[in-house]
Amino acid sequence: MRIELPVEYFEEDNVIVALCAPLQVSSFGDTLREAEESIQEALELFFEGCETLGTTNEVLEEAGFKKTGEEWVLRQPIKTMKTTVQRATGPAAYA
Repeated sequence: MRIELPVEYFEEDNVIVALCAPLQVSSFGDTLREAEESIQEALELFFEGCETLGTTNEVLEEAGFKKTGEEWVLRQPIKTMKTTVQRATGPAAYA
């Protein structure tokens, strides 16, 4: 199986957090290199678990991947944009 996964890296509380959002898998390290190694291991364990349960195809399809030949490809958005949600807060918001 061949699959390319998007991984984003964030600095939070003096550690580097690695997040593979489509699969909801995350890990961390003290350095970027450690975070890269850690997310790689976490993803390998994730897929080992899927293989053991026989759910790899189902999990990938639910995460938005499609199989083309031997390769799994993540769906691509037709548009990406930001939106703002504004809510009133405090006791007056519920009066």
